[in-house]
Amino acid sequence: MNTGISAEAAFGAPGIEPRWTRSDKDAIVSAYSMSSPIWATLSAGIVNEVYFPTIDTPQIRDLQFLLTDGESFFHDERRDTQSTIEQLCGDSLCYRVINRDREDRYRIEKQVITAPHAACLLLRTKITIEPKWKDRVRVFALLAPHLDIGGCGNTGELMRHNKRLLLTAHRNGSFLAMDCSCGFIRGSCGFVGESDGWTDLHGNMKLDWQFERAEDGNIALIGEIDIGSGNEFTLAVGFGYEQQSAVVAVRESLALPFENLVEDFKKQWEESSDDLDLSLAEQSLDGGRMLRISHSLLLAHEDKTYKGATIASLSIPWGEARSDKDLGGYHLVWPRDCVNSVTGMMAMGETATPFRALLYLASTQNDDGGFSQNCWIDGRPYWSGIQLDEVAYPILLAWKLKQADALANYDPYPMVRSAAAYLVREGPATPQERWEESSGFSPSTLAVHIAALVCAAEFASQRNEQTLADYFLRYADFLEQHIERWTVTDDGSLLSGISRHYFRILPADPSSDIRADNPDTAELQLTGQPPNSRTTFPAREIVDAGFLELVRYGIRPPGDPLVEDSLQIVDHVLKVVTPFGPSWHRYNHDGYGQKSDGGPFDGSGQGRAWPLLTGERAHYELAAGHGCEEYVKAIESFAGPMGLLPEQIWDEENKPEAHLQFGKATGSAMPLMWAHSEYVKLLRSRRDGRVFDLIDIVKQRYCDSDDANPPIEIWKFNSQPRLMRRDEMLRIQARDSFRLRWSDDNWNATYDVESNSPGMDFHYVDLHPDQRHGDHITFTFYWPDADRWEGQNYTIQVT
Repeated sequence: MNTGISAEAAFGAPGIEPRWTRSDKDAIVSAYSMSSPIWATLSAGIVNEVYFPTIDTPQIRDLQFLLTDGESFFHDERRDTQSTIEQLCGDSLCYRVINRDREDRYRIEKQVITAPHAACLLLRTKITIEPKWKDRVRVFALLAPHLDIGGCGNTGELMRHNKRLLLTAHRNGSFLAMDCSCGFIRGSCGFVGESDGWTDLHGNMKLDWQFERAEDGNIALIGEIDIGSGNEFTLAVGFGYEQQSAVVAVRESLALPFENLVEDFKKQWEESSDDLDLSLAEQSLDGGRMLRISHSLLLAHEDKTYKGATIASLSIPWGEARSDKDLGGYHLVWPRDCVNSVTGMMAMGETATPFRALLYLASTQNDDGGFSQNCWIDGRPYWSGIQLDEVAYPILLAWKLKQADALANYDPYPMVRSAAAYLVREGPATPQERWEESSGFSPSTLAVHIAALVCAAEFASQRNEQTLADYFLRYADFLEQHIERWTVTDDGSLLSGISRHYFRILPADPSSDIRADNPDTAELQLTGQPPNSRTTFPAREIVDAGFLELVRYGIRPPGDPLVEDSLQIVDHVLKVVTPFGPSWHRYNHDGYGQKSDGGPFDGSGQGRAWPLLTGERAHYELAAGHGCEEYVKAIESFAGPMGLLPEQIWDEENKPEAHLQFGKATGSAMPLMWAHSEYVKLLRSRRDGRVFDLIDIVKQRYCDSDDANPPIEIWKFNSQPRLMRRDEMLRIQARDSFRLRWSDDNWNATYDVESNSPGMDFHYVDLHPDQRHGDHITFTFYWPDADRWEGQNYTIQVT
């Protein structure tokens, strides 16, 4: 056997175009300790992405074993074995994976953990080979580096260290090293699809190439494992900022008994659940299994360096269709997902993680008070969209922590004040709603927006800024009074007998002078539609269940006839009854999801059902006084074998050739932390007999009070109504101080009013109903700081 290393460099640079892998994970592997800055995911019986040193930085595509007898078969674990998986110990995030040859020639058992105190992935492996094959089968470890979030530009090298062969790779200052407790007999570095070990073995079942180096491309490392001395070994992959640190991580981890590492790993996770409210398990239908899994997963999705930074998912949706050009998966921080995740922790009685999340979010707040659509763990924005609910959610988190007396010595008011002012300045239309696709007036965004302003007003009042508090409240009232004007149609045609109902969004462009269109005639442009298909629809015909957020936060009662009628529309258009229970699509004609043939979303597709929405519906049913057991059971059943909840489930009959099962995960994100949090909150809501996210001061203002809030209309340069009611107070708002000149009789009589400020960077003038007498109001502005007139008149019709 040739055990030397060829000095020859691999051919075929740079290899085929790199891709990631499927996102429907079976398990997440990570130690609880901050001294282990590494996360790994498992699916289809193998390791795929490994993240280091922060939770937003995947470093490899996959790691698996290859087996061949050199003559009759060549197998890789992912394609050619039948896989089962189970938890290795308790609720710890470590697992036993068993992969069996379909013809029973061999069995691979792997115990997968991360080193409790090092940046190292460990696979304790036992390979059992049938006697007649034992001396013929060779075993290889194949690793595809995608260092620093990229498959391009990687360099792999074989190195000798104390007469021991190691496989290494590096890119942009990120390094990895792979070693094995029983040693590698030989190895090679090659370019994927050209000279890598998989291609070599697939060609003739023999490892003919032993290249010492593959430089600057899409590469793979392969090492033949010496199983002659026994069938049990530990494979280790270490990571570092230099080659030496990666090698040390491997050597240190292999030097310690694997059983001791597992025991330490287990103890860490046991200590993490000391404060878990296990009484919630009584509300589950699986004995609390998913509750405990959700607890561990939510903890594991917080970064260990940037404390409080909680990502949406350790996954890259439809990674098999994603190249290096698209760096971001769901391993980023979305303020909406982050807040929903950590409030799920609060539902379990844990406040330390949510407190850290609040501190983290406050540190990433923009100077103008807003928040980025999403960001890397270090706070750098990734996508540049603006979503008003994501500005509002941190306010709700601050309020929730204040109510729980869990703010310690931290004062969240500067963050709250600035975020609320942003909402007042930049709203009411959002550049993107919660599905991140459309701009305009969205019931779900308005619900969070209103709730946050009411909470911000309470914060301001407690700080003796009563003028500002009143301003926030009146702006919230303005939004609340316009919900039906903006987001309800009177001319619906989706279900016979119901013409009045909520719809998904009334389109509007916040970058222009906004005048809300007629909900009955507005047109909505949809994204993600297949090529050459229809993309524009009447806005009133595109519905979602986002209006249920109005009930969740206490803005509308669950028995509101409009809510109940709209639910009939939603069930008629969006509901899917799976073998495991009901679920719902986001909205009709949704293009974000698996294609009809089972192929991955690649910019277009077909939206599928979301378990998250089953949880949202369950919360509504609970608020309405109905049972929600079937929804709890459905969510538990949608999960994968290790309890991971997917973002989307397949909503058609089984499609085995695409590995799609009716009611189970598609290739979108899995696990989705928002879904896990929604499930946990549902158990808490069931136990308490009230929706966990319900905000009492919001409910008191909009549902419980017998006194109606005085009607108000607001005119701003980014929101210019054309009509107003005679009984409404008109508030005219601008960013700078101004003098308003107005008339209600075609300028025959004019009135000048100086603006006021509530203490923030916006100014206003109020015109009360008893001050106006005509059927229209015309006005203009004088800007004293610039000593100029606006040079344009504005008119509002009074009806």
